[in-house]
Amino acid sequence: MSVKEKARRKDSPKAPKGFDRLKWYGPGLLWMVSAVGSGSVLFTPRVGSRYGYEFLWMALIFMFFMWVMIREVGRYTVVTGKTIFEGYRDISGSTNWPLYFIIIPQFLAAVVTIAGIAALAGSAMMIAYPWQYEYYATGLILLCLLLVVTGKYATIERVTSILGGVLVLVVIVSAIVVLPDIGKLAQGAVPSIPSDIDVDFVIPWVGFILAGASGIMWFSYWVAARAYGGELTSLEEVKTFSYEDEKHDITEHKGTYSQLRRWLRTMTVTALVGVVGGGLILISFLILGAELLQPEGLIPEGIDVAKDLTKLLSGVWGEVGRWSLIVGILIALVGTILSNQDGYGRMFADGTVILALPYLQKKKLVDPELPLAAENKAKPTDDLSGRKKKFTSFILNKELLRIIYAVALGAIVPIIVFFIVKDPVEILSVAGTVAAVHTPVVVFLTLYLNRTRLPAPLRPGKFITAAMWLSGFAYGAFAVFHFATLGGGG
Repeated sequence: MSVKEKARRKDSPKAPKGFDRLKWYGPGLLWMVSAVGSGSVLFTPRVGSRYGYEFLWMALIFMFFMWVMIREVGRYTVVTGKTIFEGYRDISGSTNWPLYFIIIPQFLAAVVTIAGIAALAGSAMMIAYPWQYEYYATGLILLCLLLVVTGKYATIERVTSILGGVLVLVVIVSAIVVLPDIGKLAQGAVPSIPSDIDVDFVIPWVGFILAGASGIMWFSYWVAARAYGGELTSLEEVKTFSYEDEKHDITEHKGTYSQLRRWLRTMTVTALVGVVGGGLILISFLILGAELLQPEGLIPEGIDVAKDLTKLLSGVWGEVGRWSLIVGILIALVGTILSNQDGYGRMFADGTVILALPYLQKKKLVDPELPLAAENKAKPTDDLSGRKKKFTSFILNKELLRIIYAVALGAIVPIIVFFIVKDPVEILSVAGTVAAVHTPVVVFLTLYLNRTRLPAPLRPGKFITAAMWLSGFAYGAFAVFHFATLGGGG
């Protein structure tokens, strides 16, 4: 695809109407459950305990940014029938430079996120059944890996979604019970910066507000899996046209454009469902942290973090609340481990095939004339020797690569990191920082892709474009300030 070419699906099925739309909100609900993870369970109560409601306004702003960001990632998939990862590939052609900016930071993010969440879940299990929490954390990583590798993840995901709903209900009801007067909460919605702000303390929370950079991109995969706008497209099913031919295409294919706009509206509501649901959970944890932990001067730390967090609900519901939170934490965190192992495995497998294809073509291990956008059809050339044919088949096997990445980056390396560091707060602080720093990259690449590669009626308007710029600069400002502090600038 040249720089001037626009792209869309050639055809699109009819978009749902009325109550039928309720059946299509699954990606938003899945995203909401995955977003409960460490950002809500760990960092939000810590921020609430230390700063009360002083950062409520920031949470609301970044929730809005998150809705805009996942909506734009979903936009590209709905319009073109391709995942956002394939879109990043199309920006650069054979050089694939955007993918390096995506994949390399996510290697680190994958390892530290899974290690930290497993440590947090292990500490929660230790409360219920005292034992070495290192063994619990390791066991959870391996159990989740088994489910991901054997293909049982879809069933577990449905179960954890239901149980995650129980967590949502318990946390929100508890927050309502301890809710302060509305004036106190409203005061926190007014932007202000505490004089004693600790950026290193706040930035992991910002990076994990609802989802990190990886969670933003995964929304594209869930939209694709639910077939918004139709199934994922092959190279022949994508309509490309030049800037000069765009007006003619819009006039000739009004029906297709109309359907795609309806799909975009449904996807917009789906993204809103995920963000509002996840936002209610996050604000509930902020209230619980401010009302139950701050008066005691208790900021959850180290391997006792889950033990400290149980005071959130035990202060409201007694022993019932204590056990509800223990079970809820495990539900949320095990689901997050599963989604990370599966999601990172798929993303890295896609990236490996996309990045390897130009090399394989140069060495004539696959058809040199095969378009780069048709990597799913690549196969070893017939005249290869046995060893070269096996190597090429291995590199092109996304399912096998998914399992290898899940084992290596989803289990083995995280376990090693966990045994070296052990402290879930310290590990996840690194993950949150990576997420905050990496998010502007995802934002600006997605914005460029949607503004330059989608036809005018289907690309983001001025308001959403401005919001994307603001979200990228907001995350970028935190990253710059953080590194300036590390360098002695603050």
